[in-house]
Amino acid sequence: MRLTTKGRYAVTAVLDLALNSKDKPVNLSDISSRQAISLSYLEQLFSKLRKNNIVKSIRGPGGGYLLNAPRDQISVATIINAVNESVELSRCDGRANCHDGQQCLTHNLWVDLSDRINDFLDRISIGELIRQNEQQNSQINRNHQGDIPISSYGS
Repeated sequence: MRLTTKGRYAVTAVLDLALNSKDKPVNLSDISSRQAISLSYLEQLFSKLRKNNIVKSIRGPGGGYLLNAPRDQISVATIINAVNESVELSRCDGRANCHDGQQCLTHNLWVDLSDRINDFLDRISIGELIRQNEQQNSQINRNHQGDIPISSYGS
């Protein structure tokens, strides 16, 4: 699978942006601090994200980045594709020349799997990821409300 840290970091950074913008631009140095991604790497990623209209930049004091579309209209696949990543499992990048210039026996299997993964990622929006995260945090909080703190146990 060819989904490298570039694609993962891009999705993470856009998700951080969506969570923290609240109608005001987010500075890349803030994302860098929160997500432990180097600032120079984020600058490269956001340049590609901006060119692909996923984010827009706001210049000047208080500037930074905002999403260029509603959260539910930005898919994970769109972000990954914007930073020139692909989820391609065949060794030939879908060109059918994977075995000494010929199609290998399992070529169609890997191409079909790549297509299914791309379809799956295309159906997941940033908005959906945020809602899933909020639901998971709510469930964790509900589960811990009945817990007895260790320090008061047996008092």
